[in-house]
Amino acid sequence: AQRRSKCAAGEAAAGLGMVLLVVMGVSGSGKSTVGSHLATKLGWKFYDADDYHPTENTKKMAQGIPLNDQDRIPWLCKLHDILMREESAGQSVILACSALRKMYRRILVSGGDAVYSKSDQLEEQGDSATGKVLFILLDGSMELIASRLEKRRGHFMAPELLQSQFDTLEPPSAPENFITVSLEKSVSEIVSEIEKSLHLEKCFSRAVSELDAH
Repeated sequence: AQRRSKCAAGEAAAGLGMVLLVVMGVSGSGKSTVGSHLATKLGWKFYDADDYHPTENTKKMAQGIPLNDQDRIPWLCKLHDILMREESAGQSVILACSALRKMYRRILVSGGDAVYSKSDQLEEQGDSATGKVLFILLDGSMELIASRLEKRRGHFMAPELLQSQFDTLEPPSAPENFITVSLEKSVSEIVSEIEKSLHLEKCFSRAVSELDAH
């Protein structure tokens, strides 16, 4: 217990190293707000996936038409390229992206290969690819998120699309690299919880490596 405590304190002082973080969830869950606040607090780059939708996608969402996979795949591949570019530069980054389906998250991690590879082939790659990206699921009830959407202005997704978002959502599961955070808290509390989880996860990984070395 003492070793974990010292490690956590040291990690906070030394920093987290290079991290690729995707804040995910349905529309109205606060991905952009949480992601941008966390990026500011940690001094990391922030990208909002909505800024990279082609005009055709934006028009469809404004009209209340759900996007299909053909709409999403080129967009997700572009976001994958952004993450890999930042990784190559050794730059920690936070991306706010719905990433509702497991296949969408695979594309963010592995790019276009995930579209054409069978799921078992991707699983055989092990954790090397999956471990590159940490997903943060902002988890809340439909009632809570619907009330938030009703209060939002200037957002191009119509509130009636929320049901289709929940229908599409496939929550992350092993072997995906993820943390689930409840939305029954303030933004500052959510940001602090994520930051704490990042430090503990990094600390735990280092402790395991040290044990393996011995």
